[in-house]
Amino acid sequence: MITRKTFVTSLLSLATLAAAGGSPAALAQSVDLSPEQPGRPRSQPVPEALKLLPKDFRFAKDGVLTVGTTTGRLPFGAYATDNKTPVGNAPDIAQLVADSLGRRLELVSVAWADWPLGLQSGKFDVVISNVTVTEERKEKFDFSTYRDDKLGFYVKSDSKLQIREPKDVAGLKVIVGASTNQEQILLRWNQQNIAAGLKPVEVQYHDDDVLLYLALASGRADAYLAPNGIAAYHARDGKTKLVGSFSGGWPQTAEIAVASRKGSGIADAITAALNAQIKNGNYAKALSRWNLESEAIAQSRTNPPGLPKK
Repeated sequence: MITRKTFVTSLLSLATLAAAGGSPAALAQSVDLSPEQPGRPRSQPVPEALKLLPKDFRFAKDGVLTVGTTTGRLPFGAYATDNKTPVGNAPDIAQLVADSLGRRLELVSVAWADWPLGLQSGKFDVVISNVTVTEERKEKFDFSTYRDDKLGFYVKSDSKLQIREPKDVAGLKVIVGASTNQEQILLRWNQQNIAAGLKPVEVQYHDDDVLLYLALASGRADAYLAPNGIAAYHARDGKTKLVGSFSGGWPQTAEIAVASRKGSGIADAITAALNAQIKNGNYAKALSRWNLESEAIAQSRTNPPGLPKK
């Protein structure tokens, strides 16, 4: 049983860690957040990708691949210790694409809401920012896939729970983000379970990651349904574990992709570049640096079927 004194002490400890510049998981293990990124995988130019690069494609800058990326949260993207250089999995993938095309990488931090206009206006050549392929987005952009879009159920490392289907969440206390795709999935599952005579889910919302993980640790919540990449990054400290994985578009599958301007012709070159990096092992290294191996794809595709329009 956790006493009030223990609870408050734990809360203050976790808050101190967060104030120090990162999550407990991030601080528990060594993570390279330096602007130099010496461990970032690099590549030589890829001939097959260069052959597919349209001769009339207009880059934002000569000799440069300008990539728009958001810097809100690891492992996808955040600022380095200099508070200005983007680091994370998206910058790592961007580096491999730029190297494959024989160009210098320039990363431009952009708010999520602003990337479509920035890409369409030519401010960026491409956007690499955890963008899911959807049929609606395909009307305006081309895509080259590089990761599965997955959701994950995470629990305390000593929990016996396994979540494989909707009925497995019946009666559980589950944390989920408000107004998110995963919340809608969880609520649909709950309605389905109630209709089948099963116990309802107790849905919990926490805006603060410190409080969220404290709720899991203290037993006040049973599970956390989140974008798998974010929760997997936190799980690096061994205090939580994955017990169920589902497509981010459940029941449809979904993929994360590099976005480029519709009809610009660069998507096929980027797809070839990504497939070369998958083959030579650099892609796997770029994912493993951020604990994203479970979202690896076997092959990049140009404009695959996306999530349907709502």
